[in-house]
Amino acid sequence: MYVGSDADIYVAPISGINGIELRNALNAKFGGAHDETAKYKLTVTLFEPTTQYKALERTGDATWQEVSLRATYTLTMGDTVITTGTDIASESYTFVRYLVASNASYNNAVKNSIGVLADKISARAFATTHSRAVTAEK
Repeated sequence: MYVGSDADIYVAPISGINGIELRNALNAKFGGAHDETAKYKLTVTLFEPTTQYKALERTGDATWQEVSLRATYTLTMGDTVITTGTDIASESYTFVRYLVASNASYNNAVKNSIGVLADKISARAFATTHSRAVTAEK
C-alpha cells in the first residue's frame, strides 16, 4: 500500500468503544495520529453491531451467529469533500451455552470486523489522496 506525504490524515474521534478501536486502527494505518492541522480529515460514523443467527440445531438452539459492523465516512481536504463511502464488515462466531465463551467469541468477531473496516476505509483514503497527489504533480 502506498504511504507518503499524502498519509497526512486526521481521524476525527469516533463515538463508542468500538469507535475508539476503529480510530486507533485507522491511525495505525496512516502512520500514527495526526492533529487537526493535517491536510486531510476523515470523519467516520460507526453504527452499533448487528447479529444474525447462522446455524440452528434441531432443538432450535443457535450454534453460530454473524456480527456485522457498518461505517460511513467522509474524507475532506479543507472544506472540500473528496470522497464518501459506506463499508460493511462481518464475521461469524460460535454461539455456545457458556456465556463467557460466547462473549469472548463475539468480542473477537467484533475486533476482527473492526480490523477489516480499517483496511477498507484506509485503502479508499490512500487511493483517493494518492490520486489527488499524482493529479496535482501533472
